[in-house]
Amino acid sequence: MAEAPALGHRRVLAIALPIVLSNATVPILGAVDTGVVGQLGEAAPIGAVGIGAIILTAVYWIFGFLRMGVTGLASQAHGAGDRAEVEAMLSRALLIGGAAGLAMIVLQVPIFWGAFQVSPASAEVEAMARDYMGIRVFSAPAAISLYGITGWLIALERTRGVLVIQVVMNGLNIALDLLFVLGLGWGVEGVALATFIAEWSGLAVGLWLCRDAFAGPGWRDAARVFDALRLKHMARVNGDILIRSVLLQAIFVSFLFFGADFGDVPLAANQILLQFLHITAYALDGFAFAAETLVGQALGAKARARLRRAAILTSLWGLGSSLALAAAFALAGGQIIDVMTTAPEVREVARIYLPYMVIAPLAGLAPWMLDGVFIGATRTADMRNMMVVSAAIYALALAILMPAFGNHGLWVSLLISFIARGVTLGLRYPALEARAAG
Repeated sequence: MAEAPALGHRRVLAIALPIVLSNATVPILGAVDTGVVGQLGEAAPIGAVGIGAIILTAVYWIFGFLRMGVTGLASQAHGAGDRAEVEAMLSRALLIGGAAGLAMIVLQVPIFWGAFQVSPASAEVEAMARDYMGIRVFSAPAAISLYGITGWLIALERTRGVLVIQVVMNGLNIALDLLFVLGLGWGVEGVALATFIAEWSGLAVGLWLCRDAFAGPGWRDAARVFDALRLKHMARVNGDILIRSVLLQAIFVSFLFFGADFGDVPLAANQILLQFLHITAYALDGFAFAAETLVGQALGAKARARLRRAAILTSLWGLGSSLALAAAFALAGGQIIDVMTTAPEVREVARIYLPYMVIAPLAGLAPWMLDGVFIGATRTADMRNMMVVSAAIYALALAILMPAFGNHGLWVSLLISFIARGVTLGLRYPALEARAAG
């Protein structure tokens, strides 16, 4: 296996920047999906595509552990020079993704029924949404398998490949949206078919980018791929990440639900300000992913000094990004709010809570970056346990602050949850580093 380049700023940026650019394509696709059905001149198609996409995204999100788990495990195998295990990890990821996607196809009726029980819609919107999801669900094996491929490519520092997949998928999706909906008049079904074709095309591109793995014997070594100990370890890692992610999602969902108690205007303001957090996540993801890769490789090589350097370098770039975002939100936050809404009362209330968004990138730096470090080291039990503690601290903060300070208390509680995650994971970092002897 070729020797990796020196661990410096150039290497961190080579991993991180393609991820940042890849993330930037995601909101563009959502805007086009909404825009093309908006040209039909009716509200129902917009609602149908919106709710259908949210339901499928929520179900796919459950399998997000596959991306993180594969990155940690494959980067460690790569760092240890175990090429056969790197190849076998790709096979395991594809098998899990394919099986999960097939299960979604088989169970689509109860899944969709349950989703509409939780989030009911008008009869017209629900019927259109079912048509939309009924087409898109057949690309579930591709969509979920792509989590595994993405994690594998990140582990090997091939994030340009991740960018290529996203550009091809989203570019094709946009082109087919325009053709099927505006050109051929296929409506909601056209949007769904465009995404179906784009996701299978994305899988094809991903497999082509991983073609060197299929040149070796490891990917088809059934004894290694289905090794009980390795599968058990992978299941444990993925299970821990899933629990952590569910708790994290519960914090954000509860934030939205509690925000609804303060009325429509504060709820709308909160929703707009959450977009600032999404921007922060898109920016920091690149450096967190770089931490996953470089920390995992260092741990696999038992190189303690390199592990520490990887954590420090990626965090320095994360700090620079956080400071830049905080400054941008402070200087231009009002203008960003005005772009997002034309409602005067929502603009006014959003500006009241804008200072929390200036603080958020700095409060969120430690948990975002430490998540990357701990995923790379596959210290997922620590991630799970510290998330439980942080969620409990968030609940306690809510109970104390929200009755006294209303929506301000809600925002402060969310920021406290960020700080709690950073502090608790930080306390577990020395034990992580101790694993890398030498």
